[in-house]
Amino acid sequence: MLPVPPPRDETELLARARRLAGLSLGDLAHDLGEAVPADLRRHKGWVGQLIERALGATANSLAAPDFEAIGVELKTLPVDARGLPRESTYVCTVPLESAGEDWEHSWLRRKLARVLWLPVQAEKDIPLGERRIGSALLWSPTPDEEALLRRDWEELTERLLLGELEQISARHGEVLQIRPKAADSRALRHAVGSDGERILTNPRGYYLRAGFTAAILRRHFVLPG
Repeated sequence: MLPVPPPRDETELLARARRLAGLSLGDLAHDLGEAVPADLRRHKGWVGQLIERALGATANSLAAPDFEAIGVELKTLPVDARGLPRESTYVCTVPLESAGEDWEHSWLRRKLARVLWLPVQAEKDIPLGERRIGSALLWSPTPDEEALLRRDWEELTERLLLGELEQISARHGEVLQIRPKAADSRALRHAVGSDGERILTNPRGYYLRAGFTAAILRRHFVLPG
């Protein structure tokens, strides 16, 4: 199958995403000429990559929104039988050696400026190919949501600048977490230690807590309280 061209604007992107609603992952994979893996243990990013192909995403692994020309990021949300997120959502990597930027110019803020959320069934008793895609939502943070994100980001960034990376855990942050982000625990990156020295540590990522994304979905869809 020929590659899907990138969408020209948000209207076209949203129309494409809405056409996916109700499709199974198996149906979509067949349309794109892809095989469905038996499970996601060795194919963790498969669902997101499949939907990126279907919608015409262009960024791949570049430091840019998935739909570069229109500045929209795609985030698939694994949801349970109630339609609520099952897990936190990865946003982007943490700049371990260059954490001195301000919130307005941060990569995290730019990644979350405009997001296409796409829920996908993720119940383990449903075979991967039979899991269905839900209704798309095009979202930007409200002032209150951005205030929550900014507060967590600034508190976490301050700890990074103080060399407290190794003391930061998933418990820190009301809506935003910093957690290890590496397929292999042997992957190492330089960071700033407690005495200002360079240390080697595992890469970290910013994650949105499931409660934050659940609140977004509840505001736009009829879901359990």
